[in-house]
Amino acid sequence: MRRYFEFAGRTGTLAVTLVAVAVLLLLVFPNLPIGGDTLDTKPGYTYAEAMASMEEYGADGRTAYAWASMVLDTLFPLAYVTLFAGLIYRFRASEGTWWLACLPVVGGVCDLLENAQITTMLVQYPDIGAVQVAWASAFTTVKWWVGPVYQILGVGLLLLAAGRAAVARIRCGGES
Repeated sequence: MRRYFEFAGRTGTLAVTLVAVAVLLLLVFPNLPIGGDTLDTKPGYTYAEAMASMEEYGADGRTAYAWASMVLDTLFPLAYVTLFAGLIYRFRASEGTWWLACLPVVGGVCDLLENAQITTMLVQYPDIGAVQVAWASAFTTVKWWVGPVYQILGVGLLLLAAGRAAVARIRCGGES
């Protein structure tokens, strides 16, 4: 796992994953022809809410969402997990805190499990069970709880490192 984190923390890897995440979030996902808000963008949902969403999507929307869930929403967790694991690992406070880079991995695994459940529901509609919706919603909820933790940690560590670098430059410039 540490080799993956070392790879993720490289400048080039961080840059590529940042661009990938931005493109998917800002250009691709908002323009998918699904016909409603996707289930994975909600913090959780009930059986009735899931069924209402499935109906709202329509047949074409469900097909587009299933395709996006299998392809794009598999690439997306890989990109954001790599980005945030890389930030956390590269800018960690000490060697003993490297394991914090596992937090985005937990979120990404929950995201992939959620995607598998949602894709199955989209394909099986209208034959969807309440237990299946409960599992999908549970994975969604965990993803939404873990996400802010590793996002704040990753960005916070990056900002802390940038601040330290700026202070070091000022000190070096002032001692000349």
